[in-house]
Amino acid sequence: MAPRGQKLFTLEEARALLPRLRELLTALQAERREMAEELRALERLTSAMRANGHAAEAARREKRLGSLTAAIRGGLQQLAALGVEVKDVDSGLVDFPSLREGRIVYLCWRLDEPTIAYWHELDTGFLGREPLEPS
Repeated sequence: MAPRGQKLFTLEEARALLPRLRELLTALQAERREMAEELRALERLTSAMRANGHAAEAARREKRLGSLTAAIRGGLQQLAALGVEVKDVDSGLVDFPSLREGRIVYLCWRLDEPTIAYWHELDTGFLGREPLEPS
């Protein structure tokens, strides 16, 4: 039985979400890369440089970091609202709670995979993945 409010996905429902997940995860990855670049650029602006004509650049970068933070938070909220569990944005690793043989497990998918082809127990994680269909 699923905990109250937890969505359980059939394989078909999970696979139907993949185009939307690809879109959201790709955007999140791009925003995270841009955020890392902005942080590196901001760190290069020492306090002396900020006082010496670079204050506007620092303010612009800080504003952009705020926008990126809000966008990333919004993207993660959209993913959570879909009922999926994002395990790692950088690799695009997502789990879908699902019922298998009478117990809750995760259907497991990564952004670089064409479809959902694996599952794992709740406590085993990515390294415990097993194929949905025997080879």
